[in-house]
Amino acid sequence: MSSDGRRTVELTDEEQVLFQTLLDAASQAKLGTTLRCAGGWVRDKLMGRESSDIDIALDDMLGSAFAGVVNAHLQSAGQSVRGVAVIASNPEQSKHLETARMRVNGIWLDLFGTPEQDALRRDFTINALFYNLGTRTVEDLTGRGLEDLERGLIRTPLPPRQTLLDDPLRALRAVRFAARFGFELEEGLTRAMSDPEVCSGGVRRERAIA
Repeated sequence: MSSDGRRTVELTDEEQVLFQTLLDAASQAKLGTTLRCAGGWVRDKLMGRESSDIDIALDDMLGSAFAGVVNAHLQSAGQSVRGVAVIASNPEQSKHLETARMRVNGIWLDLFGTPEQDALRRDFTINALFYNLGTRTVEDLTGRGLEDLERGLIRTPLPPRQTLLDDPLRALRAVRFAARFGFELEEGLTRAMSDPEVCSGGVRRERAIA
């Protein structure tokens, strides 16, 4: 554990096997791709919580392409492979990146590209942390995620109003995260949650979902 008690990620045996499989697949295909765990998994691990929600960010290729690389590696090792589900990007539903979903060693994971873009598009800085599989280090691409996790603060990577207008239901998520973890809402985020355009957008989206 590091001196601040926050930056060390303890992997389970299953996670170690999974991550090594992904690294071996990239190595076998002679890829220079950097593999990173993203979001809630990193946050929960840093808080000493277990998580099965594993998202893998790729710096130079689409998730669907890397899923094919992983399946080829598994086949070469005599292991069974499963189909890959590809979810297309849909900015109107706050889905800015194509995602490939697959199961490896019995664990479901999502694969997607461009971690820097993903970090800024995420709802809160504490959900925009990354764990580099190769270096086994935590990376804070917004520069504020680790600090906010330490302080117990819910803050958006981009200006709060912009983030909430991107998906007004994030206002509800902010309140739920604050209640779940006992965190505080950043002052600017609290103000943005009262913005009439944000409030009306959230009502419309809730009706659409219902």
